[in-house]
Amino acid sequence: VLEQFLREGRISALMWEVCQQQAQAGSPELHEALLNKIVCLPDHVSNKLQGKNPPVFFPQNYFPLLGGAIIQVLQKISDSLRGGLDCSISFVSHILGKVCVHGRQKEILSILVPRLIDLTKSDCIWQRICWRLVECVPDRWMEAVVLGFVQRTPGADVLSRLLGNLVVKNKKAQFVVTQKLLLLQYGHTTAVLQNLLGYLSLDGLRRALLIKVLQELLETWGSSSAVKHSPPEQQQYISKAILICLSHLKEPEIETCRQELLTSMMEGVKCHLDSNLPQIRRLGMIVAESISSKINTDGPVLKFQVKVIMKFMPDAAVPLVLESNKKSHTAAPVTPDEESDAELDSDDDLIPYDMSEDKELKTKAPVYIRDCIEVLTGSEDVDKWEATVKALEGLVRKNPAATKEVSVELAKILLHLEEKTCIEGFVELRQRAQVAVLTTDPIPVAKYLTSQFYSLNYSLRQRMDILDVLVLAAQELSYPKSHGKTKHSGAQKPCIQLLPGSDSSKDWRRIVDERIKSKTRRFATGQSQVELVSSPNEFSSVAGHFFFPLIQHFDRPLTTFDLLGEDHFVLGRLVHSLAVLMYLAVNTVAVTAMGKVLLEFVWALRFHTDSYVRQGLLSCISSMLLSVPTERLLEDMTEELLETQSWLGDVVEKDPDGDCRRLALQNLLLMENLKKKL
Repeated sequence: VLEQFLREGRISALMWEVCQQQAQAGSPELHEALLNKIVCLPDHVSNKLQGKNPPVFFPQNYFPLLGGAIIQVLQKISDSLRGGLDCSISFVSHILGKVCVHGRQKEILSILVPRLIDLTKSDCIWQRICWRLVECVPDRWMEAVVLGFVQRTPGADVLSRLLGNLVVKNKKAQFVVTQKLLLLQYGHTTAVLQNLLGYLSLDGLRRALLIKVLQELLETWGSSSAVKHSPPEQQQYISKAILICLSHLKEPEIETCRQELLTSMMEGVKCHLDSNLPQIRRLGMIVAESISSKINTDGPVLKFQVKVIMKFMPDAAVPLVLESNKKSHTAAPVTPDEESDAELDSDDDLIPYDMSEDKELKTKAPVYIRDCIEVLTGSEDVDKWEATVKALEGLVRKNPAATKEVSVELAKILLHLEEKTCIEGFVELRQRAQVAVLTTDPIPVAKYLTSQFYSLNYSLRQRMDILDVLVLAAQELSYPKSHGKTKHSGAQKPCIQLLPGSDSSKDWRRIVDERIKSKTRRFATGQSQVELVSSPNEFSSVAGHFFFPLIQHFDRPLTTFDLLGEDHFVLGRLVHSLAVLMYLAVNTVAVTAMGKVLLEFVWALRFHTDSYVRQGLLSCISSMLLSVPTERLLEDMTEELLETQSWLGDVVEKDPDGDCRRLALQNLLLMENLKKKL
């Protein structure tokens, strides 16, 4: 009977009857009961019939049918209004609201929205019906309905036609549009943002809300606390919203809030550039440039010298991009043929010398280490200096005995060495020479470098150079040397990326993942692997000299260096470096002592506000769990491990950074493996 009731369209007749009764003050209890039965009919029927449910009661079939019935009722309401008769729309609004809040927006609005778009195109009565339909939705269901309309409407002008001035009339709708969808949520698409902000810009009454929204977005964007504690995805979402708002601003509106925009830009760009995450710094530069181009139409605009500044948000603010393109294409392109004739003079009549047989004079590089030191410290001959920089690594590796005599002096010179002339790959050449010196004479050079890391009068760049050299040298020492022509093509060395401003942990984390996989037992037959030639781990005897001095003084601020304060980027690099050193110290004598100290270090910094530092700390835990022997972990660090496990659980649930959550989960799985070994 119910199936026949639905197929013959009686549900629309039922709703229409309630609408007429409401206009004459019908029974509210009956209306509430009917509302529940209509919206929850698929659930009621499936609970009774279990697996024998007719297809018409499946939600994917029932709710589109209900959407069609709503259109029929609205048609009758439209005819009544034209005939001068009263009727109420609130029952239909209640059904729409309850269906949407039950999570069936897609099914019902896929029918409703396209029909309403057609019906409201040129009919003012249908427009009023549509506005009333949404306005009469109770506050508790308003968010679901508004979000459904915003997501399924093909443009801001159409959304404006369907919703009217809903955000001005209804406080709940205003909160949803101006606060919840922009500042409290960040999973919506760029199209949703364009619909939302375009809708606010299309009416004089709503434009005041657009300005207010922009001010609140800029306040969040410029908050150092928000930049530190909110995930990068949310900051990207807010940045997109700001760019779209800017594209809708008119000149008089910019004039009234020019100073406010400038202040927000200065505050926001500072806290974004202070971040350790490259994508956050790029976001800051993009938004600051956009604000600057909007407020300084006549004067100079802010420009950051970066090669690729905008790859991440296509379509976020098309009007802004188009506007800037128009400005940049106004100047006519200059071709080589149009170069000034002033450069051409009578010298062109002179016949050039034939230089085809000439050979470039190459400066001979020094062949002794002490000669290299003299050239690097005192020589004014630029060519000789360049040849020395290029040859130094090879000389150091060929002459270990001579290098050991002057190793610390050479390490000092290389640490302070600055580029005298433009050499391609100077930074890499210097770094490779430093690594060669350190691997040739590890203990005294490591003592020197680690002591200098916490010394006065070094730049942050030099301190990070020290960390990079220590890590690369440790990596080289811990891997077996190639003998003769044997090539270890199968073993891939973990490499840590050392570009400034990049996440230095991602490449070596892959190696950690591989180590985890290698500890998983798999039973299968396959091609037998050729064993590599083994040799002593040279890092084993010197690991402590690399590790312990670095971890000693992290909490002692110097006048020019404060790791726990504003120099948190170097702290992040230090933490990642310690994680790599711990990982490379597997099977060494000092590994247990290193693990204990590292765990204390992590515990002291575990609530650090910077996500890059927290990622490094979690990587330290991974390295410790993989490198310290299981029996030592369980006997010497039981209590600390239990506390760490509790903290990792909190990180998995509450940390705003996705990488931190992933690393914490990985550590919990490693700990689970330890438990199984008990």
